[in-house]
Amino acid sequence: MMKMELRKTFQFEAAHRLPQVPPGHKCARLHGHSFSVEVVVEGPVDPVLGWVMDYADIKAAFRPLYDQLDHNYLNEIPGLENPTSEHVARWIWDRLKPSLPLLTQVVIAETCNSKCAYRGG
Repeated sequence: MMKMELRKTFQFEAAHRLPQVPPGHKCARLHGHSFSVEVVVEGPVDPVLGWVMDYADIKAAFRPLYDQLDHNYLNEIPGLENPTSEHVARWIWDRLKPSLPLLTQVVIAETCNSKCAYRGG
């Protein structure tokens, strides 16, 4: 049976600050990002449908999280009091995995050059 990986990317705008960084660190100040989130699922290709799953199902699973994150102050969201990329990736994973059992990775990008990948565990 053929196995494939699907990737769907989402973007949200949000502000945050990192309260645990050393004094004087630029990320201690309130700032914002155009965050990119890549949701990765992997599984067998259905021989009849010809796909692992419908991209619309990935979008539907992510929608409630998008609504919580987009144009909000991440530090005010329960579980994201210290909203590093690592914590945001884990936060998204924990909420997506129950509805996307084929989830294998969540990738967060704060900028074009800075990304974090979480694979569960």
